[in-house]
Amino acid sequence: MTRLLLASVLVFQACAQQPYYGDLTYLGTFPSKLSEVSGIDTDAQGRIWAIEDNGNKDRMYQVGKTAQIIKVLSIENAKNDDWEDLTISKEGTVYIGDFGNNDNDRKNLVIYKIDPEELLKKTPKAKKIKFYYPEQKDFPPKKHKRYFDAEGFFHWDGYLYLFTKNRTRPYDGKTLIYRIPDTKGDHKAQLVDTITLCQDQDHCSITAADISEDGKTIALLGYGFVYLLSDFNLPELSAATVKTIYLKHETQMEALCFRDSNTLLLADEQSQTKGRHLYTYQLPKD
Repeated sequence: MTRLLLASVLVFQACAQQPYYGDLTYLGTFPSKLSEVSGIDTDAQGRIWAIEDNGNKDRMYQVGKTAQIIKVLSIENAKNDDWEDLTISKEGTVYIGDFGNNDNDRKNLVIYKIDPEELLKKTPKAKKIKFYYPEQKDFPPKKHKRYFDAEGFFHWDGYLYLFTKNRTRPYDGKTLIYRIPDTKGDHKAQLVDTITLCQDQDHCSITAADISEDGKTIALLGYGFVYLLSDFNLPELSAATVKTIYLKHETQMEALCFRDSNTLLLADEQSQTKGRHLYTYQLPKD
């Protein structure tokens, strides 16, 4: 009887210690050197690429399906002030968004463009797409006007679409949508629309973005939530249909991309004992 009771307790403890990932499917844990993955995307060959944000090296990592490092590229002519997202065009051009701006005081915003042929080198050379927000007049602006941080963008039809991360106080939930030509140079970002997903700063501040291969669905990431936008005509998004998905797993989620038309890849940063994982999420069928 005692042995049976002990066995039951051990089984219960083992079950109780199993991590809970909500509606996400766990794929693997990144090595400790990749504790702050801030952007991921896949290329035409299905390879997964990742970057880290502020304070980390000027590197892009190819990772496997269980989050192991396969290849490391040191990016030349680039500096990681605050790399916040990564997007890859259909042609295979890589864009790294160095536009993290927590305090809304940066004047050196840039997107690094890496041509496909450069990716064959160990130290690919980047071109600089510099830009600024014409609506921002002060650095930093007053707290109720702090719309000029960004952590998510994607490439579509010759443009880069940026979604700002709202840092207003009091929080008003508004996301500004800008677009920038995908060409080297100095650009004035064009404000094309605004959207408000909700009024909860813990869940509605955008940390990553991507568009499906067919251009019909946009996925935006908030902590613990995904927002799917459909029925839109770029660049206008305020009239889009928005589907809100609670992932049932709230960690510091900073990276998202479409793996295919039905599946998302997601990654979270390590925060204390949580995170540093790679996941998939199966999109619900309508």
